[in-house]
Amino acid sequence: MSTVYIPTPLRKITNGQAKVQAEGRTVGEIIERLERAYPGLRARLCDESGDVKRFINVFVNGEEIRTLQGLQTPVKESDEVSVIPAMAGGKA
Repeated sequence: MSTVYIPTPLRKITNGQAKVQAEGRTVGEIIERLERAYPGLRARLCDESGDVKRFINVFVNGEEIRTLQGLQTPVKESDEVSVIPAMAGGKA
């Protein structure tokens, strides 16, 4: 199973867990498995069309999936998937 790192704002859905395990051959399959285990998580990650929301970044082994194959990005058992909400604001 792949290890999925969950950001603090979403941990209430995963019962406080910072990392969870999920099976899947692609990032999309992993999100579907996580949705079954933690209902409501997909709605926080994906928009109405099923794509990852623009302010959510998903990485597989440190590479952003938008630069790979998006939700079809292959995932192996030993891979690490990180969900990172985009940061905005600050002072220039």
